[in-house]
Amino acid sequence: MAKVIGIDLGTTNSCVSCLIGDKSEVIANSEGNRTTPSIVYIKGDELLVGDLAKRKAILEPKNVVYEVKRRIGRKYSEVKSELAKMPYETKEGKDGGVLIVVDGKEYKPEQISAFILKKLKEDAEKYLWETVSQAVITVPAYFNDSQRNATKAAGEIAGLKVERIINEPTAASLAYGEGKNKDEQIVVFDLWGGTFDVTVLEISGEGTFQVLSTSGDTELGGANWDQRIMDFLVEDFKAKEGIDLRDNAMAMQRIKDEAEKAKKQLSTMDRVDISIPFITQGTDGMPKNLESTLTRAKFESLCSDLFKRCKEPLTKAIQDSGLKNSEIEEVILVGGSTRMAQVPGIVKEIIGKEPKATVNPDESVAQGAAIQAGIIQGDVKDILLLDVTPLSLAVEVEGGLAHVMIPRNTTIPAKKSNIYTTATDNQTAVTVHVTQGERQFARDNKSLGMFNLEGIPPMRRGQPQIEVTFDIDANGILNVTAQEKSTGKQQSVQIQGSTNISDEEIASAKADAERFAEEDKKRKEIIEAKNWLESMIYAIEGLGQEFKEKISDEDKETIAKLVADGKAVKDKEDATLEDVKNETERLQKESEPLFKKYAQTAGTAGNADSAAGANQEGPVEGEVIDA
Repeated sequence: MAKVIGIDLGTTNSCVSCLIGDKSEVIANSEGNRTTPSIVYIKGDELLVGDLAKRKAILEPKNVVYEVKRRIGRKYSEVKSELAKMPYETKEGKDGGVLIVVDGKEYKPEQISAFILKKLKEDAEKYLWETVSQAVITVPAYFNDSQRNATKAAGEIAGLKVERIINEPTAASLAYGEGKNKDEQIVVFDLWGGTFDVTVLEISGEGTFQVLSTSGDTELGGANWDQRIMDFLVEDFKAKEGIDLRDNAMAMQRIKDEAEKAKKQLSTMDRVDISIPFITQGTDGMPKNLESTLTRAKFESLCSDLFKRCKEPLTKAIQDSGLKNSEIEEVILVGGSTRMAQVPGIVKEIIGKEPKATVNPDESVAQGAAIQAGIIQGDVKDILLLDVTPLSLAVEVEGGLAHVMIPRNTTIPAKKSNIYTTATDNQTAVTVHVTQGERQFARDNKSLGMFNLEGIPPMRRGQPQIEVTFDIDANGILNVTAQEKSTGKQQSVQIQGSTNISDEEIASAKADAERFAEEDKKRKEIIEAKNWLESMIYAIEGLGQEFKEKISDEDKETIAKLVADGKAVKDKEDATLEDVKNETERLQKESEPLFKKYAQTAGTAGNADSAAGANQEGPVEGEVIDA
């Protein structure tokens, strides 16, 4: 059976893993790194993902897209303020969703995410030496239905059948529990570049992983701390030099890189000196340098409200689990942002115990996804995973109230039905509006979508019996059915969310991804062909240098012309594959007599005398005898 891979699709970095034997193994990317930056560069027909894309960020910031996970499945109005700080262009789509505009073309967040997933898929295929078509993909536990659907769509665009969407903290707990055989209650504190989750689990020695509760904040992550440092540096520079760098995309990208480095350094140091030479130029045309110092105390002050935001989900998750602090045996830190020095203190303040670095914070989620993949493909048989839905699912009823059908922290899969009726006499249709969230009124919660059930027989209000059924699958994705009992008329839909990508758009996005793949293939073929041409040019140049004392003036001119012609084709940007191949063949053909005339005979000079002695009639025509 083909391998099912596990993918941690992250805001800042992504990771891919698979089950090798009975152990989950992280797969290094083609650059040799165990994690891949979740960054995409697009320019014309060129597409780069990961480290190669990251290198383009300073010089071409408008062509580099990052932190797309924070936009996926979201409405433009929800993330508008965040998007205003991005160097790349964004706009609102017709469906109210986010559109990312790069090089004059519009992309949905699902498409950008698909480019990252495709890179991970290809790296896994190179490692496994087989085609990969199935995956388990992780999402933050607090992702809503729209975000989960959008992530699944991204996988489909990348050419993957998404076998399961699994929550990140739950995946990390699988990695933590791998090989362990004891009962315990644990808390997973999951703080990544763009999202934050807390999950409380009960693990049994028999291999059951039961999620008791989950809470979180999908708008809180390491990027928020980076932004605070960026704001501090920009304001500090403005105060010293009177120049606001916010409209300088290249300068802001350099500041972003330094802010991230400073955050990491402050995890182990009390202060960090930040220096960015030639950040801009003054009105006199002279270059300006950014020089600043940030202490850990100042960093804590700048980000005090962000650290405070970590406390509420932690407290809420423990309360919802029904456990006392004394019953929690381990607190596991997951996500690169948990390396901040202040995080252990937050955990100790709320729970009363030190968290442990029991798992690799960057890799454990992907490893857990690989274990779940192993469960699906039948290689892992002794683990039972019982996850929960993070947010309440409801139907809007009279007065705009949200009537909860499936409460938050309900174990999934789950199915619940309820009978509703009409609000007015002779009402022949009802609108089923599905929401997700904890607020009392539907308008204050996330709208997942709505549909109409028509053909209801005219009756007095309150008489029709309309049964609405919510069926949430193991991925946390919702299916809703409404049926009028007297007629049997039924409407059944999978809630896609108001900004999700349609099947037609998925097909179109797949075609786009394939176009980029085809262009990559063509570009690779031209590069390889040019490399052969360059090798041919070097060989001809080398011949002229090595035997310059013996080569005739006429042959020197021939060599010089061959080299010049070859370089002209090699350096031509719009040279086609055919142009390059034809030129390589021409050089090879026209240089062959020169190599035979000089290089080959020089290579046999050591036995020239014996050859001459053996042939009493003198040298063969065309040979050169070394005196």
